[in-house]
Amino acid sequence: MTKSQTAKKIYETSHITGEFLLRSGQVSNEYFDKYLFEANPSLLSEIAEHMAPLIPAHAEVLAGLEMGGIPVATVLSQSSGLPAAFVRKKAKEYGTCKLAEGAAVSGKKVCVIEDVVTTGGQIIESVKELRARGAQIDTVLCVILRDERAIGILAAEGLTLIPAFTMKYIKEQV
Repeated sequence: MTKSQTAKKIYETSHITGEFLLRSGQVSNEYFDKYLFEANPSLLSEIAEHMAPLIPAHAEVLAGLEMGGIPVATVLSQSSGLPAAFVRKKAKEYGTCKLAEGAAVSGKKVCVIEDVVTTGGQIIESVKELRARGAQIDTVLCVILRDERAIGILAAEGLTLIPAFTMKYIKEQV
């Protein structure tokens, strides 16, 4: 599928209307239910085809953020051959007590993978924790960028945000 066709399919599959409280605290009358496009294997594969070329050449590990970034990181790992880490919102308090499961991140150049970004708040929290554990992070890839202000917010944290799609672009394809 072309990028435009994929965007239209994302919209048809996951765009819903109503009143939604976003993680950022904002209220929106529209929402992309990421789990609907992530649970669709053919669509998730198409999304990965558009995201894979965006992975920085220096990346050694793809780190999917809980929960929606994990399926995206998994399919990108499969297509790129890069190992994946699965990042919790907080380190588990039992067993290995790890924040990131899967591939090791310490001393590695890590590209963070997220699904939908509005302000980047969870990205900032997760990156701080990963950096404290030795990860070298300068790039974040996301499927959908809801609000372009997130680019500046993340830049202030030393992060380049690269969206595969913006909400505006997706809506223009319908």
